[in-house]
Amino acid sequence: ALKDGLLSQVSAALKEGRVAPTELCHRCLALIKSTKFLNAYITVAEEIALKQAEESEERYKRGQPLGILDGIPIAVKDNFNTAGIETTCASNMLKGYISPYNATVVQKLLDQGAVLLGKTNLDEFAMGSGSTDGVFGPVRNPWSYSKQYKEKSVPKSHCEDEESNWVITGGSSGGSAAAVSSFTCFAALGSDTGGSTRNPAAHCGVVGLKPTYGLISRHGLIPLVNSMDVPGILTRCVDDAAVLLGSLAGHDPKDSTTVQDDFKPFELPNLTDVSKLSIGIPEEYHAPGLSSEILALWSKAADLFKNAGAKVVEVSLPHTRYSIVCYHVLCTAEVASNMARFDGLEYGHRSDKKESTESMYAATRREGFNDVVRGRILSGNYFLLKQNYEKYFVKAQKVRRLITNDFVKVFRSGVDILLTPTTLSDAAPYTEFIQEDNRTRSAQDDILTQAANMAGLPAINVPTALSERGLPVGLQFIGRSFQEKQLLTVAKWFEKQVQFPMIQLEEIKRHDSGVFQHQKSASFS
Repeated sequence: ALKDGLLSQVSAALKEGRVAPTELCHRCLALIKSTKFLNAYITVAEEIALKQAEESEERYKRGQPLGILDGIPIAVKDNFNTAGIETTCASNMLKGYISPYNATVVQKLLDQGAVLLGKTNLDEFAMGSGSTDGVFGPVRNPWSYSKQYKEKSVPKSHCEDEESNWVITGGSSGGSAAAVSSFTCFAALGSDTGGSTRNPAAHCGVVGLKPTYGLISRHGLIPLVNSMDVPGILTRCVDDAAVLLGSLAGHDPKDSTTVQDDFKPFELPNLTDVSKLSIGIPEEYHAPGLSSEILALWSKAADLFKNAGAKVVEVSLPHTRYSIVCYHVLCTAEVASNMARFDGLEYGHRSDKKESTESMYAATRREGFNDVVRGRILSGNYFLLKQNYEKYFVKAQKVRRLITNDFVKVFRSGVDILLTPTTLSDAAPYTEFIQEDNRTRSAQDDILTQAANMAGLPAINVPTALSERGLPVGLQFIGRSFQEKQLLTVAKWFEKQVQFPMIQLEEIKRHDSGVFQHQKSASFS
């Protein structure tokens, strides 16, 4: 892992004048152009970014930087409102929509001098687990073009080439994960409703943090499921995730669900003794479809903790097996409610059909939403019908409480952190992924991640090793509510042990000028 984190190193280089904010910004913009084929960005705000970089440079010249993030290029998922920059949610419904205000998290980054490079690609309205269903096309995983993957992947036929052999990023924050993975930015914001930050982080070999519900403001994040949505953080290492968390967390008067207490940013200690730790291994996460490769890696990680002196115990979360069905009911019900605001009257797309208000509504929503969004709205409205409300929605809420109580009991039993897989397998090739519909794929891909959202717990994906195909595989750590410091400290220790390899991209090598430090090769796979 990078000593003290990449952000700290770059911040130090900026302070010492070894690199200027404008130079850093130009490099990142050049990389965005040279990796355009990844389709990671929907909007690149070149003029705005360069202006922000120039302002940052002036502050550094005066010796008055705003903090560790001053001059650092970042990217933001395109479902966060950004004043002056288009916010589309990768949907025809919001094409051309420019918000009059910034989301709280975006404003906090700008207030600390961060340079906003642009908005990243996603599944339409963040509904999906592949970043393949947005109107701007699918995001390609940078690892598809890595030396590690190319050396291991053998085309099935002579006519099969790089064009058809690329793998997905996971989703729905695939653009943000690809942007961080391909070095086009130093950190990115995603959103996480059922795993939308951790899933692509695992597939793209980056750190993906879902904070405790209520720790970071949701104001300005276009809602999917209000009771589960949280802004997510994607970085190259755990230390960087802690830096961003410190910048974003805390009470926001504009979001009544944020915690009332002030949040004190923290530096992560270097854990040397894990003997006082109790790591729980939930048996229910040995889910159907879990690849033997990930299962072996999970066992190996548990042994790593055990051999270092930690107490490793098998635990049970008995209601986990109902969680994906419960999640589907609650998710679609809230989606149906949230999507009602897109009616063609106030903002966004409006159909030309003018026979009546009702026909304009219907045509607007038919033209504006894709099949996935319309399907979830229909499901949600079905679950909320008067005759179904008790049977589905209320029952799902009761099961959600049982799922939350399972976690409470396990943590009360003395377990500090839960260790689980993040995904069932490594990233699927795009051609294989699209064989199944979005709903089936999401049900499979969210199975290991959505329980943390239902319980509102913090969880992090840590890149762990490369699969036999030369693709990243990550493991997930789930912590106690509001105990991000403990969770990140353990994740940092684990990151240091596994020494995940850096992606080797030919496109990047041509532009790499020493700002990006090379990590050691894998010692864990």
